[in-house]
Amino acid sequence: MADYVRQMPNQGSADLARRPSTASRLHIDLPLLFLLLILTGYGLVVLYSASGQDFGAVIRQGRYFLVAYVVMFLAAQLSLQRYARWAPWFYVAGVCTLVAVIFFGVGAKGAQRWLQIGGFRFQPSEIMKLVVPMAVACFLAERTLPPRFQHVIVALVILGLPAALILRQPDLGTALLIAASGLFVLFMAGIGWRYIFGAALAVVASAWPAWMFMLQDYQKQRILTLLNPESDKLGAGWNIIQSKTAIGSGGWTGKGWLSGTQSQLDFLPESHTDFIIAVLAEEFGLRGVLTLMFLYSLVLWRGFVIGMSAQSSFGRMMAGSLTLTFFVYVFVNMGMVAGLLPVVGVPLPLVSAGGTALVTLMAGFGVLMAVSTEKRMVVR
Repeated sequence: MADYVRQMPNQGSADLARRPSTASRLHIDLPLLFLLLILTGYGLVVLYSASGQDFGAVIRQGRYFLVAYVVMFLAAQLSLQRYARWAPWFYVAGVCTLVAVIFFGVGAKGAQRWLQIGGFRFQPSEIMKLVVPMAVACFLAERTLPPRFQHVIVALVILGLPAALILRQPDLGTALLIAASGLFVLFMAGIGWRYIFGAALAVVASAWPAWMFMLQDYQKQRILTLLNPESDKLGAGWNIIQSKTAIGSGGWTGKGWLSGTQSQLDFLPESHTDFIIAVLAEEFGLRGVLTLMFLYSLVLWRGFVIGMSAQSSFGRMMAGSLTLTFFVYVFVNMGMVAGLLPVVGVPLPLVSAGGTALVTLMAGFGVLMAVSTEKRMVVR
């Protein structure tokens, strides 16, 4: 019997011979990059008004964006294998910096969250937003999935240690975000629903002890202010009252760019950072907010597509965690400004002014692009 010779069709051979695109060689996901650039431009337009028409603030934020995009590009060049191999070392270094904050940290506004080396000051907790999910994903990717009970416990310890150190600074908002990023990795790993329901019950059961023994006085005040902001109109409730006034006065079409009274007359505090969405709502109206939400939803959609197309468990867990963490940023900030959630220091992604948080966020998008383009390189 003659041997059977398997042959590729000519068209298939031509496809295999085709060289990768320039974007693939540069490890850039073009749909995601396009959406990020649109959000960047949108954010700078809003920031110009929110900063009191301070062009210097826009230039400064533009420099932060430039640095952030460079970091994103560099992060995209590393392979997922390198991220998985270096994740334990990143984690150890990150925990060491958090411990260093306790002894050598720089304080401001009653919190000790920064380290200063020479003339450079940075916030280690921001870096952990990327390191913690990477470390948890690295640990779980080397085990059987869905994870077993003992592996779930180890993963909780990995994410719980830095969260506890950050909570001590104190920085409840960042601690919760970092814990959530690690929990999202567990969710993407296929953790059983019994663990999820058990965790929900544990959170409910721990609410009262946390209120009595863990929360600081100012954190309790934020929760009480959420329930009744009018109880202290000129104090703790001022931010929420002014932000809701700005949002409501914008209506559907808004008052027009640079024409918002709450922001331009300085009634709205932190208008260029945490409460910048209120400026957007007042000047661009509900349609401006919906436009921003639509752009955010496209970023989330692209992130989930990348995650579903990932070639490895590590890549899938990282992509899913980074995408869901981005959603939490948006949800918490908008809920906070609308008076639906307590006030915490969570910026609006790619719109609020700031440097460290922006660079960390864009580094995460760089890792997401590494997941996306690695698949393309493998296929070709």
